[in-house]
Amino acid sequence: MSTHHDGHVDHRDHHGQDEHHGRYERQAQDEHHEHGHSGHSGHGGHGGHGGHGGHGGHGDHVAQFRRLFWIMLVLAVPVVGLSPMFAHLIGYTIPDVPGLAWVAPVLGTLMYVWGGRPFLTGGLSEIRSRAPGMMLLISLGITVAFLASWGSRLGLLDRELEFWWELALLIVIMLLGHWIEMRSLAQTSSALDSLAALLPDEAERIEGDQLVTVAPADLRAGDLVLVRPGASVPADGTIVEGSADVDESMITGESRPVTRSADDRVVAGTVATDSSLRVEVTATGEETALAGIQRLVSDAQSSSSRAQRIADRAAAWLFWFALGAAVLTALVWTLLGMPDQAVVRTVTVLVIACPHALGLAIPLVVSIATERAARAGVLVTDRLALEGMRTVDTVLLDKTGTLTRGEPELSQLEVAPGAGLEEQELLGLAAAAESESEHPLAGAIRRRAEADGADVPGASEVSSSPALGVSARVDGREIRVGGPRLLEETGAGELEQAATWRDEGAIVLHVLRDGEAVGVLKLADAVREESREAIDAMHARDLQVVMITGDAQNVADHVAAELGIDRVFAQVRPEDKSARVADLQQEGRRVAMVGDGVNDAPALAQADVGLAIGAGTDVAIGSAGVVLASSDPRSVLSVIDLSHAAYRKMRQNLGWAAGYNLLSVPLAAGVLAPIGFVMPMSVGALLMSASTVVVALNAQLLRRLDLRPEASGDRR
Repeated sequence: MSTHHDGHVDHRDHHGQDEHHGRYERQAQDEHHEHGHSGHSGHGGHGGHGGHGGHGGHGDHVAQFRRLFWIMLVLAVPVVGLSPMFAHLIGYTIPDVPGLAWVAPVLGTLMYVWGGRPFLTGGLSEIRSRAPGMMLLISLGITVAFLASWGSRLGLLDRELEFWWELALLIVIMLLGHWIEMRSLAQTSSALDSLAALLPDEAERIEGDQLVTVAPADLRAGDLVLVRPGASVPADGTIVEGSADVDESMITGESRPVTRSADDRVVAGTVATDSSLRVEVTATGEETALAGIQRLVSDAQSSSSRAQRIADRAAAWLFWFALGAAVLTALVWTLLGMPDQAVVRTVTVLVIACPHALGLAIPLVVSIATERAARAGVLVTDRLALEGMRTVDTVLLDKTGTLTRGEPELSQLEVAPGAGLEEQELLGLAAAAESESEHPLAGAIRRRAEADGADVPGASEVSSSPALGVSARVDGREIRVGGPRLLEETGAGELEQAATWRDEGAIVLHVLRDGEAVGVLKLADAVREESREAIDAMHARDLQVVMITGDAQNVADHVAAELGIDRVFAQVRPEDKSARVADLQQEGRRVAMVGDGVNDAPALAQADVGLAIGAGTDVAIGSAGVVLASSDPRSVLSVIDLSHAAYRKMRQNLGWAAGYNLLSVPLAAGVLAPIGFVMPMSVGALLMSASTVVVALNAQLLRRLDLRPEASGDRR
């Protein structure tokens, strides 16, 4: 044990253990976290149709498609209403007013050029990348409809080929689908902005006898800064004077403040809670631990693998199917000596093949699924995370704040033999001594006393020492509460039960009366009641459950044994969490990571699916694809169930949409012409609309899914 010039005792005791709040020592062999840097290389990001993806631009695209959809919907009304084919189909006559016949062609052309532009540019992009998909299929349909309609209007083609109403409806429906899709893709928060917000706006640099206010960016290694109580540390550094309880939860995930004093390292973004510190800057800007975490989040977000959209795959197949069918149709009808029918049938095939229902199949399901999830307290910020959750086979859970409550709880107490006290009396004495302390452990003792109805006597002369504990005079006797350092200071003997509790990773405090140990208290991060049920349900779904924590191995093992967890990663430094995720992925596992702290952000971004506890930091939320509003770990099961249900609906909708095309295209081509049946264009159009309605109704069935945590826990 060493003592510094300021008189404060070094926060490490003779076992090399970290002391929480100076006096309260967790009996665990933790090392100081050295916040280093690591990174991943990679490129990519969130894909999008026709280049409309991009991680940062989803909000712009939502507004773009929303605005375009409403404008095109207004234009579509007269185009559809004044289209001869639609009028014939419904059974009304268009008034013979001069110029009225040109409304549909003129507005239809405007819709093709303006409303169809995103699809046309997307189709060109797919041609350049030699990857035909939804955009090219839509572009083909609207372009053929546009050219055929003008050819019909100008008398160059059969009058049956004037498809203005089909063109208008196709553009409106596809814009609606893409508006829904972009809305579901849009990120609700920025992880990197949240990380930057952890740094203070100003720093106080000590220059001789003066304090000069500067921006953190202006600090240099070797500068001396003053960190006031409640203020954030502006840069990584070493304490040269002072001792304070530092809240490092945003970096380490550890819920309790840790005492830091002279010669200890502090990290940018952490908060000195109770005392001022003088810190010599050792790293600034890009060299800080916080900047390293920023890089990890950024790299992991850009290099995360993204599931290929199944709608795009279906569209690619349908593109080649439609193109092949059109070529074959033209060839066969031409060889039969009917060139006019060859043109009519070929155009009909290409227009009918355009995927009304296919364009809505996925966006509708995702939109309803995300809305349903939101009502159950699950916010889906990345639709691909929702799609990917069904393939997850490993759930990686952060301990503090996820499996546990993230705050200490007084779980057991024992009275020393011969002390002449009942347990409730011991609890009352401890609560009296802690009556004025704001420390989380003091709060845990007072809460237990209140819950048990213990009689808490009045206390006077209450004082606390960052190195030793608290003391007070209760009923004329000196009562002290503290960790092993208090026993060293007073020479009091340790109670036998303390060693057993320490081995379990608990925080052990002794209660001394007039210098003699009369009892011992066991405090630990409380395990959530729902955690056991959640893990049992995950096992029932054949998921491997892994826990990751910065805590010591014995602490982690005790929690894992209590909850039945399969694997444990303990003593993991913040910058190494994403590497543990990568290790699991290299084993061939699909990993869902659940966490709530800044230190979890890179791992959340690295995982195949990141789930942030909503009560956690903005950074963790911004790095995740799914945000759980509650801290109930059973919510993870709700996401899994929703993912499976949504995928089933996607497959059903795609099957229906593609099935319609596979059936209607050959009929439109005239495959049954030898027996006298050729499907009229109007019938094909009705089938197309019916297909869209069926897809929409099927997607609505998702609203019946029960996503309450208690319901998810019961499902198998």
